Formats: sequence, structure tokens, C-alpha cells
Amino acid sequence: MQGDNLNSGTDAGVKAGASAQEGVVDEAKEHWKKGNSLFESSKFQEAIMEYDEAIRIKPDYADAYFNRALTNRIVHNYSAAKKDLEAVIGLQPKSFDAPLLIGDIAESNNDLLGARYWYEKSLSNNPDYAEAKSRLEHIDSMIHMEQKPYGPTAAQQPAEAQMKKGGGAVIEEGQIKKLDFYRSKVKFDSVVGLDDVKKYLYENVVLAIQKPQLFEKYGKKRGLGLILYGPPGVGKTHIVNAIAGEAEANVIIARINQIVDMYTGNTEKNLHAVFEQARANAPCIIMFDELDAIGTKRSGSSPAGGDNSAMRLAVNQFLTEMNGVEENPEGIYVIGTTNQPWDIDPALKRSGRFGDHIYLSPPNHRARVEMFRYSMKNKPKGRIGFGRLARATAGYSPADIERIVDKAAMKPLLHEHKYSKERKLKMKDIMSILKDKDTAGSSLDEWYLMVKKDVISKTETNIVDGKKQEIIKEGKLDAQEKIIYKKMINDIKKNTSGYRVAMKKLSRWWATNIF
Repeated sequence: MQGDNLNSGTDAGVKAGASAQEGVVDEAKEHWKKGNSLFESSKFQEAIMEYDEAIRIKPDYADAYFNRALTNRIVHNYSAAKKDLEAVIGLQPKSFDAPLLIGDIAESNNDLLGARYWYEKSLSNNPDYAEAKSRLEHIDSMIHMEQKPYGPTAAQQPAEAQMKKGGGAVIEEGQIKKLDFYRSKVKFDSVVGLDDVKKYLYENVVLAIQKPQLFEKYGKKRGLGLILYGPPGVGKTHIVNAIAGEAEANVIIARINQIVDMYTGNTEKNLHAVFEQARANAPCIIMFDELDAIGTKRSGSSPAGGDNSAMRLAVNQFLTEMNGVEENPEGIYVIGTTNQPWDIDPALKRSGRFGDHIYLSPPNHRARVEMFRYSMKNKPKGRIGFGRLARATAGYSPADIERIVDKAAMKPLLHEHKYSKERKLKMKDIMSILKDKDTAGSSLDEWYLMVKKDVISKTETNIVDGKKQEIIKEGKLDAQEKIIYKKMINDIKKNTSGYRVAMKKLSRWWATNIF
């Protein structure tokens, strides 16, 4: 009898516990649903608060962790997003969406090897996952890095070695010991527009690498450098990868944070190391990212250190290395990219060093149409008004357009995650991103205003002894630079004029809100 009563009490307790648990699940799910609705309306911070509450109520709610991660990724809170995704993987080891999103975060931070690892992980959990396959193909088309470790393993390295590695590079005590090189699979057909630029680069760079004997026969110099300049986000690095892909050459990307060191002599040694590694892996293209920071003017008032003796020594070493390439090219081609070509030392820009200057302009209406088409070609999509999107993004850079499509694609991705049913990318998905003031906008608008004062002359009126005096304040460009960079100067003037700014705003508003 006592046992019967005990058993009855236990059964009642189990039922009560199950009922309470169901109540917790329902309450958490309501917050999760509210978060999803807010996400769909691009109210990301409010959505995060709802997901927070769902997780507080139900700490093992994997879907809430995932959706919060997705929202944090969109607002660029990458560390929080990755932490949530790791929680998802802990709760659901066979998840294929979580590794994909970690890979997406790695790719956004230019960690291509890390992105590749996570895309492969996603695909191993679901071999039929089309998005993972597409992402993996994209990474492989961009870069193929060496997989072999260099030197001793991390466990074998002494602490005093002070080694730092980034993107596969090995730097000991401020000196480059190894820089990764890679083979690009990108071709010119992936570069939208810029037909004249592609033609010039094919004839003067690709052929020089592919057929050196032909250039020698006609006395044409090889191995010389060029500068790709233009506003940020117009695809300078992508062009370099396309050149390398067409020429089947190796690529070394030399960055200022790897080359410049605080200790005297290390910067010069690092520059020499870059060129030596290029010779060892010829044919090779060396891309100097932000050339103006490494090859800054040795006189004047450049904030990068024009009067700094260490930077003068670095530029002198740069000149020496470029002279060596001119005299003995050995299958090396040197390309510098910059947003501010007027800050580069004139000696570096003469013929025989970085003698050619190629301007990459922002896309016009037709090019923007093609960029939207290209960025969506491998995505399931509904009816898209590409012309309207091009009008809504007047004055946007290719990087801006890619960012908008990437953010919009998260909406059908989330829908498929929630309902296990594919939903095509819709026009309203893209429009919701363009209407969101926190996530939309052109990165070039502010940039044009920022550089205007550096390159455009202006007249200032001063009062001296009661009389007006007009003083013409020149920009940084000398007479020759005004000729060389004429296209860019015209773009800066055009995009900072009151009329042009008003017309861009009108075009964007009309296309976004009406048609």
C-alpha cells in the first residue's frame, strides 16, 4: 500500500515535471519566434534580446544559439557569433549550418584557410549541402595555400623565439622567414567591366610572364612594376588574382604589418626577403598592399613618416630591390595597390620601377547591373530587378554590392534552416538591406569627402590690414601628378559636387522606395 502510494506519487511527479518542461520549451520558443520576426524586419539588436531571453529560459536551445549567431554575424560581432556557433556544435555535433557560418566569418576576416576547414566540416556533416559546396569552390578558386608546416611545430618552438604567424607567414623577432605564396584560379572573366584595363594588363603583364622570349625578341622590358590605384573596394586585389590566374603565376601578398618593424634594419631585411622568396618561386607576382604606407614620400609632411629616417631607409631599400628587378627580372612582376597614389615617393613611380599607373574606377550603372547578376549567379533566386538595384546603388563600390547581396542571402538561408525547405532569394530581401540605415550605404561617399582636401585646390579668403586677400591653397599633387591621376581627380570632383551628391541620393531613394 505504501509502495502503491509511493509509485502513484512518483508518476504524478514525472507528469508534473514533463508539463513544466513543456511550458519552458513553449515560452522559450515564443521568444525565439519573436526574434525571428524582428530579424526579418532587420531589427537586429531587438532580435538578439529575444534570443537572449530564449536561451536564458532554455540554456540548451540550439536554434536560438544559431539564430543569435547569425544576427551577430550580420552586425559584425564576430566573436559573439563564433562563441554561439561553438555552442551549437556542442549541442548538435552533426550540424552542418553552424560550421558553414563559422567558415563565413573566417572568410569575412580573410582567413581563407580557416574558412576552407569549416566549409569542409559542413560538407562532411552533409555531403549534399549545396551552399557548402559552392562556398568551398569559391575558396578554392581564390587561393590555394601551401599546407606544409614551416620549421618546428609550435610545441617545439622556444618561447624566446617570439614567433608570430599570420596567414601562414612566419616572422621571427620582426624578420620575415617565410611568406605564403599561392596559385590563383581567378580569371579575367570574373572581373566585371574594366575592359580596357583587362586588355592592357593581358598585353603588358600576362604575356610578359607567359612569353618572356617574345618580349626579349622585341626588346620589351619585363618584370617591371605597375600601380593599381582607385577608391577602396573597387577590386584591386581581385584584379591581381585574375592576372596571376591568367598567367599561371604564383602570388605573394606583402602587407605593411609584416614588412615594417620597429627595430632598425628589419624593415629593409624584410623587403629583401620578399623579393628573394619571389625569385625562388618564379614566375611570381608580388603585390604590395597599401603601397603608399610602405613607399611613402621621403620628404614633406606625410603623416606616414615622410621625415622619418627609418622610413627613408625603407624606401631606399625598396628602390634597390626594384632596380634589381629591372636589371634581372627572373620572372618577377611587382604590383602596388593604393587608394592614395599621391603619397608614394616619386622615385618609386618613375619608369623602370612602378612606371605604369592603372586607375580602377567605381562601376557605372551597366557594370553594377552585371555585378549584381554575377554575385547571384550561384544562388537560388526569384525574379530580381537588376536595373532597379543598380539605380538604388548609384555610387556604390563592388565591395558594397557584394556585402549587400551577402547580407540579403542570409534571409533565405535562415528560412531553410528553420523550415528545412529552400526559399529563393527575393527582391524584397535585398531591398530590406538597402533600406536599413545601419547596414546599407556606400563606403565611397565618405571617402571622396575625406580625400578631397588632399588633392583639390581651394581658395581661402583672409583679411589683412582690413583688406581681403585670396590665397590659393594647393593640394598634395604636383603638376605631373595632376596629369597622371586626372581620371581619379575628376571622379573626386564629380562625386563631391553638390549637384552630383543630390542626384545620387535622389536616384537611390527613388529606386529603393518607388521603382
